[in-house]
Amino acid sequence: MTFIWMFVVLKIPIVMLLTLVWWAAKTPEPATPGEDDGGSHRPDPHRGPRAPKPPRRGPHADGPPPAPKRVRTLASGRAERESA
Repeated sequence: MTFIWMFVVLKIPIVMLLTLVWWAAKTPEPATPGEDDGGSHRPDPHRGPRAPKPPRRGPHADGPPPAPKRVRTLASGRAERESA
């Protein structure tokens, strides 16, 4: 009796797996061209404003601004050793 019971009960997950694979593999119905997707077309409310675009560079504009001057500083541990 136990063997028959387990034989029947253990087939349920196999049938469910086959049903899931069949459902995932079937071809979806084609959407009609005039059908709306049903979603709202509002922008995302959680997105902040966009950053401004950098100025365009080209033959009509000035070149990029020069790089700032570089300043080298000594590390704090090295400065203490040299002063002693």
